[in-house]
Amino acid sequence: MKLSEYERWMRQAERTLKSALRDLDGGDYEWASFKAQQAAELAVKALLRGLGLAPIGHSITRLLRELRNEGFEVPRELFYAAMELDRNYIAPRYPDAYPEGSPFEYYSEDVARELISNAEKILDFIRGLVNEGRT
Repeated sequence: MKLSEYERWMRQAERTLKSALRDLDGGDYEWASFKAQQAAELAVKALLRGLGLAPIGHSITRLLRELRNEGFEVPRELFYAAMELDRNYIAPRYPDAYPEGSPFEYYSEDVARELISNAEKILDFIRGLVNEGRT
């Protein structure tokens, strides 16, 4: 395990999650939702990169499958969390992701809170694997 590479990516994941929480507090729910997706993506990539792999793409779901293919047991509920987060990679940022209106009109505090919670679950899972020495 390349611990320094894992830590470099995980620090960014944690910082991005903190930024999502600030956006949540500020009412910028679409950005909080997008940053939740980004934080979880960075966390899974942190472990994969720590293992010496070079993950590409932005789908947390696919990245978790890659982790599973490396022999890690990934709980089913994390795949659900990842799928929810993956739906928020493009939609919060681009007005043409919706038939009318702007992205901020499609996000609420409850949606952002749920997505941040999903991201926290994924970060906790990744930290747990590393802290338990399963890598």
